[in-house]
Amino acid sequence: MRHKNYLTLALVAVMLTACGVFQSDTEMEALSEAQAVGSPFTQHLTDGYREFSNMNQERQKDYADGLHFARKGLVSAKGHAVLPEPISDWNVRTEDVNELQPARARLISALNRGGREIAPQLAATAQVKYDCWIEQEEENWYTPENVTCKSEFMQALNALEAQVGAAPEVAPAPDDIMPPVAAVDVDDAGPMQIEDAKYLVFFDFDQSNIADSGSNVLNSVTEEIRANNVARVKVIGHTDASGSNSYNEALAMRRANSVRDALIQRGVPAENITVESRGETQLMVQTPDGVREPANRRVEVSFE
Repeated sequence: MRHKNYLTLALVAVMLTACGVFQSDTEMEALSEAQAVGSPFTQHLTDGYREFSNMNQERQKDYADGLHFARKGLVSAKGHAVLPEPISDWNVRTEDVNELQPARARLISALNRGGREIAPQLAATAQVKYDCWIEQEEENWYTPENVTCKSEFMQALNALEAQVGAAPEVAPAPDDIMPPVAAVDVDDAGPMQIEDAKYLVFFDFDQSNIADSGSNVLNSVTEEIRANNVARVKVIGHTDASGSNSYNEALAMRRANSVRDALIQRGVPAENITVESRGETQLMVQTPDGVREPANRRVEVSFE
């Protein structure tokens, strides 16, 4: 299967961590338990990617794609729109490209003409079904599921276009109405600079030990450090809002130190690593105090 360009949470604070991570249990759990925020569109998009990533992992045993779409769901759970899959990221046949390209163009046009705001659930369904269609085409799985994804996408797209209409103008939103969320397309992002790279290691509730999926992320971090001769590594620990501020400050530091120790074990010089704790002060997913939120239980690793 061709490597896919993962969105980074540098988009807005929700990062899609390292390439090559096939053990997706932590990210899947984070998405399953995430409380989606943002516009109705991004909340419906989160629901769609949650269902699709679960299908990939549980029914098809496709852990790589399950992880990829779980990460897209984590971005949308934060309230940020991601675009339908770029065709260039997938190994599909020429005849499939000839179908997928105009379909994607129609979908992007409908979304940009107010589809996210006018019919948020329909727009989210169309996007997730498009991603399902292209993923199944790459696998060459000509199964009832593949046919269903394509046909359901077309049904949703036709219905969305009927609601959006032909007029390209969308009235500006008043100040008291949330403006449309910005969408980020990997194709348009360009190569990521090393100082913009950011990796996430997630943790179980009230734990500071690193799970297998986090270990895989740190393997990728180490490879990045060596490949780019990174001189300074910043490690910042975070918690969710469950527990007291003082307890969470200490827990976040334990998590950060666990990541630091793991990087040292992989050969990163100790003097190159700085460690900080933010406790529950910088939540990735905003929640009321006392709420357990898997996406907030994390350590962020970045380079300077």
